[in-house]
Amino acid sequence: MAEKSLQAHDHPDHPDIRTEEKDLVVGVDEDAAIDGVSPVYAAKARVLNRAIQEIGMGKYQWQLFFVIGFGWAQDNLWPVVTSLILPAIASEFYVSRPPLLTLAQNIGLLAGAIVWGFGCDIWGRRIAFNATLGITAVFGMVSASSPNFAAIGVFAALWSFGVGGNLPVDSAIFLEFLPRSHQYLLTVLSIFWAFAQLLATLVAWPLLGYRTCQATQITCTRGDNMGWRYFVITMGGISLIMFLIRFVLFTIYESPKYYMGKGRDEDAVRIVHEVARRNGKETTLTVEDLRACQCLAGGVVREEGTDTAAAIKRRMKSLSGNHIKALFATRKLAFSTTSIIFVWAFIGLAFPLYNAFIPYTLRARGAAFGDAGTDITYRNSAIIAVLGIPGAILGGLLVELRWFGRKGTLALSTALTGLFIFLSTTAKDSNALLGWNCAYSFTSNIMYAVLYAYTPEIFPTKDRGTGNALTATANRVFGIMAPIVAMFGNLETVAPVYTSGALFIAAGTLVLFLPYESRGKASL
Repeated sequence: MAEKSLQAHDHPDHPDIRTEEKDLVVGVDEDAAIDGVSPVYAAKARVLNRAIQEIGMGKYQWQLFFVIGFGWAQDNLWPVVTSLILPAIASEFYVSRPPLLTLAQNIGLLAGAIVWGFGCDIWGRRIAFNATLGITAVFGMVSASSPNFAAIGVFAALWSFGVGGNLPVDSAIFLEFLPRSHQYLLTVLSIFWAFAQLLATLVAWPLLGYRTCQATQITCTRGDNMGWRYFVITMGGISLIMFLIRFVLFTIYESPKYYMGKGRDEDAVRIVHEVARRNGKETTLTVEDLRACQCLAGGVVREEGTDTAAAIKRRMKSLSGNHIKALFATRKLAFSTTSIIFVWAFIGLAFPLYNAFIPYTLRARGAAFGDAGTDITYRNSAIIAVLGIPGAILGGLLVELRWFGRKGTLALSTALTGLFIFLSTTAKDSNALLGWNCAYSFTSNIMYAVLYAYTPEIFPTKDRGTGNALTATANRVFGIMAPIVAMFGNLETVAPVYTSGALFIAAGTLVLFLPYESRGKASL
């Protein structure tokens, strides 16, 4: 392959070269065809895809699967933490508008999505991969010292700044090391997302269920309400352990496609060989294999400058907005990017509008049903969380079925999530409300499992961090609106519930019009 590639560069008319060029361009049945991607970039991506497929799923990818799972877990763990401590916070600090805590959290999530999501396409994936967990762990544990509502709001925003960067960065890293045969694992990662909710509710049950002020308690002192402080220390400690495993015990390689997109072919090849070595395999990939792709650009190979001036010039070019423009390069790609942004935006408002206030709603509705004990509230939250795990597993299976795929599974699960939210308003007692919430948890975890996998697959690698950042930013911007709607819509009425259900159904309908189905195709 190396010899043939050198011939391709030196002798453009050689018959073997036409075969090589054809191999580089053809393959849309195996590789995602995304409009607006240059032929040279697409060809190089296919060369790297074949190299990763040749290496196969090995030790490095399975280790990466578990440490990436920590990021998935954090993305759900800390919003759940906020929702679980909300009743206790409101009781201790006598808060007139409890949703302000969720607002602070969502502002932090938005900032994290913007900084880490866009940044990883500029300075690489490794920095964000390690830093996000550390930031979350530190501010999560420190928040236990909060003397008032304003302080816990600030700490919630700070820990959420770390949380907000996990998925935009982690999904890009994992997808870029996966062979095509195992891309379904990006969906299966949502098991960590669901398990995190279960872990949080199981820990909250004894700490918040029995060490916090009761809903009927008139005076709530710090001594009576220490459960939420123990809880955030515990969750912060778990995040710290995850950070140490990532930073100390695991060596993360920069994405070879990230290097390739920056014109650093030598580094891209070096990383592929490192992954092969870690897996106990060998690869035949050479730098000449990637340079041979330049025949699609007239045979001109552009050498990248290595001096300081050239490095600064490349960095400034990264900041010019080209990554965003590339996602709207053609009409089809622009429609795809815009549509997936709106899907994330609708879900960004709908999900926290309902899910973030489930413990608060269970407690309030429980009082009306005559069973408002905090132990019952957190017991029910744990039961709801259990149903998320089989939902995530089922999502991983459905996305590979021909008649469902990514789009079908995502559209159906999103619409059903909205339907079950509507049906929850018919509950006449706590058990009925618990049943509808369990159904909602099941389908919403299928939805998120597919959404987190499908979104990075429809963006080219060189712009994937930016694409993930755009969708995550839209999700967080609309998420900021959720507590505002909750405050003015009154959580004790069904108005926020109807709004949430309608938005889920709208998002599910929009998914049907997305132009790309990525099932069975390697990402570019």
